[in-house]
Parts: sequence; C-alpha cells; structure tokens
Amino acid sequence: MATAVSSKKENSFSKKEGTASANKKVADRQAIEGNPLPSNQDAEQGLLAACIMDASGEVIGRCIEQSFGSDHFYHFKHQLIFEALLDLHRENKEADEILLAEKLSSRGQLDQVGGQEGLIELTSRIDTTGHASFWLDIVKQKALLRRCIYVAFDIIDGANDLQGEVDDFLSNMEQRVCSLSDEHSIRTSIPFKEPIGDAMAQIKRMLSKEDSDGLLTGYKDLDNLTNGLKPAEMVVIAARPSVGKTSLAMNIVENIAFSPKYVDDPKNVLVFSLEMSAASLAMRMICGRARVNMNDLRRGFIAKDYAEKLNDASKGFQEAPIWVDDTSGLTINQIRAKARRVKTRNPLSLIVVDYLQLISGDTRSPSRENQISDISRGLKAMAKELDVPVVVLSQLNRDSEKEKRDPRLSDLRESGSIEQDADIVMLLGKHRKGEDIREADQEQQEGDEDFEPIQLLLAKQRNGPTGRVNLAFRRKYTRFDTMEGDPRLN
Repeated sequence: MATAVSSKKENSFSKKEGTASANKKVADRQAIEGNPLPSNQDAEQGLLAACIMDASGEVIGRCIEQSFGSDHFYHFKHQLIFEALLDLHRENKEADEILLAEKLSSRGQLDQVGGQEGLIELTSRIDTTGHASFWLDIVKQKALLRRCIYVAFDIIDGANDLQGEVDDFLSNMEQRVCSLSDEHSIRTSIPFKEPIGDAMAQIKRMLSKEDSDGLLTGYKDLDNLTNGLKPAEMVVIAARPSVGKTSLAMNIVENIAFSPKYVDDPKNVLVFSLEMSAASLAMRMICGRARVNMNDLRRGFIAKDYAEKLNDASKGFQEAPIWVDDTSGLTINQIRAKARRVKTRNPLSLIVVDYLQLISGDTRSPSRENQISDISRGLKAMAKELDVPVVVLSQLNRDSEKEKRDPRLSDLRESGSIEQDADIVMLLGKHRKGEDIREADQEQQEGDEDFEPIQLLLAKQRNGPTGRVNLAFRRKYTRFDTMEGDPRLN
C-alpha cells in the first residue's frame, strides 16, 4: 500500500491531464498493489482501426459526441494515434494509414507507434467497423474503472496530508466521485419523437386538469401566472432588506408541506438558511402558522389559549417533510454536495437557498461580481443536476429606493448573471403611495392596521408571461396572504 500511495501523484488522473508526458506516466504504471490496471488492448486496437477505416467519419464522430479523449486509452501509443486522428478530423481530412502516418511524423511520434508498418498491422486486425460501438463501450468502461482507482488513491493521500477543513475536503471528494457517475451517463442526441411524447403527455395532463405542470406555491394568482415551480428551474425572489423575501419563501415551503393536494405524495423540501439559525426559522414558522405575534410571545403578552395553537402548529411541522441546513458560509460546491446527499436518502421536490449573497465565493477570484456569477451558474447547474426547482433569495441594490420606483431586473445586486441564469425572477416591492389599489384591496387595507400591500413583480419568466401579483403582508405574523382578484399581466 505504501508504494502505491507514494506514487499516486505521478498517476493522478483528471480530465485536464492532456499532455503526452502525463498520459505516458499513467500508461507506464503497470500495476497497483500487484494488480494490473483495468484495460482491454484488443478493444482499444479495434476501436482505433475502425476510426481509421471508416471513411464516413461516423466512428470518430461518435467518440467525440461521448466526450471521448486520448486519455481513455490505457496504452501510450494508442493515445498518440487517437490524438492524431482527432487532428485529422478537425482538419476535415479522411483518416487512412498514409495520412495518419504523415500526421504522426509531423509530430515526431511515428516511431513511437511502430512506424507505418505498425499502423498497417493495426488496421489489418479487423474486417469491418460494425463492432465499433461495442469496442467504444469497453474502452470507456475500462477508463472509468481506472479513474475510480486514481480518485480512491487521491482520497487516501488527501486524507493523510490534509491541512485545511475536513468539510471542504469531503465536499471536493464527493464532487469528484459524483462526476464519475455523471461521465458514465453522458447523454447523446436523441430522436425528437421522445421529447415530443413527453410534451404531449404533459399537454394531456394540463387539458384534463389532472395535475398542474409544476409545484404549486399556494398563492393562486402566482400559480396562475407560472403554473407552478418546475423541475430544473432556478427561481429568484429578490427584494430590499426587511421587505419579506425570507417570509415569502418560507410561506411557500409551508404551503407545499401542508397542501392537501400533496397528502398522498409528500413533497420533500430542503432549506439552506445561511442567515437565520434553524431554531429562529422554526420559531418564526410556528408563530406564523398559529397566527401568534412572536414579539408578544417573547414578552409573555399572549392569551393562554394561544398555547394550544402553538402546540398544534409545532406538531404539524414535526411531521412535515422539511429539511433545514443552517450552516453559515457555505460554498456553492458544499451546497450542491449537501443537496445531493439529502436527495440520495429522500426524493427532493424543492430546494430553497436564503440567500445568494451569503454564499462564500471562490477566494481565487478577487472580484465579488465574478464570484457571484460562479455561484449563480452553480445554483442553476444544481437545479438541472437534481431535476428540482431551486428557489434562491437575493438582495436588490438601493437604486429603486433612491429613484422611488418599482424594482426591476437591473437592480439585482452585484451581478447581471443572476438575471441571465434564472428561469423566473420575482421582485418584491412595497406598494407606492399614489398608485392605484383595487377597491376590494383598499377596503381590506382600511379594515386591518397590520395589512401591508406588497407587489410581487414577475419580471422574468422564460416559459411564460410576466405580470404582477398583489399580496398582503401580515408583518406581526411574518405571513403573506393573497389578495382577492386576478393577477395582472404586463
């Protein structure tokens, strides 16, 4: 074991190791602890021969489509041959023994692969390219097994030499292990009839009103505009401080957890609370659901019959399919790793991140704007990877307050990439004095001193209309209620 571990750095494998010397070091390593590394020389030779003999370029095109590289080959001379084949393909030249020999000669590598005689001997091994796809699968599987071995030794060496945080190390290793699985399941082009069939099944559900297209938030006007939160979407809820973005997000979580629609099919929700502790979040949600003023509760100024309401609300949340992580200062990679880990145990339906600007950025990037861009892309990638909607809270800059106007997309703080990556952007803003409020809403406001009208501007929706929804914020309960009426389309 000691010999194998000590030589690991020489053979550490990653997609970025593309130089000939690094590949040769990997190829020269014949065994780890006395066992030969997984490889199949016959399959490698058969695949290379098929690439050379196939005048249509279909075989090498299939390799490129599956992100196949020279480092998938175990034997060094096979790596050199495949790199030359890729060069010829990029130059739109048909590969044969003569052109391939010329390309290798120009690179000073012809003798290393056995000369032109070696290439002729290689192509003489097969009579047809019909089995190329099978050879490709074998070579790819052997390469994946070798990468598993290299990652395993990286973990051993990393654990022995660890200087930093254990959580960062675990997150990085988990990401590398999961990337092996991602590579194994690379999708290729599919006939359009497959997504057409999925779309028609979805259309039938919508026409028959059997089910909503997405996860319903519990706010009817908003759901009418969005038709629910859909898998793989990144949904941004942005506002200035103290307007209620955390309250709205947690009200949505509560509505989903307690919806009668999902009683037989509970929807697991994962919340990353980077700002509030889990206990504070729980206190807020219990008081909100029980309709108890949390400030009065802290001072002891509540009626005794409210204790039963609080107890009932607490029992409900104890049984609710909600998961919370209140670790502060998480990086986007740590968030993705934690979410991935939860999903392996429980099928997630929604992830909430509160909030984007509190996620730690990559210290190697000095610009906070670049860090936010990386974080935003990471959140969108997480939504696609886990196939769940990801609701991300974000701060707005002060421009809307200074200019006394409604918030807009350009007010998203620190990076325009948030606007680009998001599928839906909702902007919360206070109802400005002098603006028209519907008569029913005006009566509701006058009848309740705690009623605060808030506008939810649906500023962006990639696959639907934009518009606005009027909400009533009950600040003493930290709850949003829906006002009567239809949503207004822009």
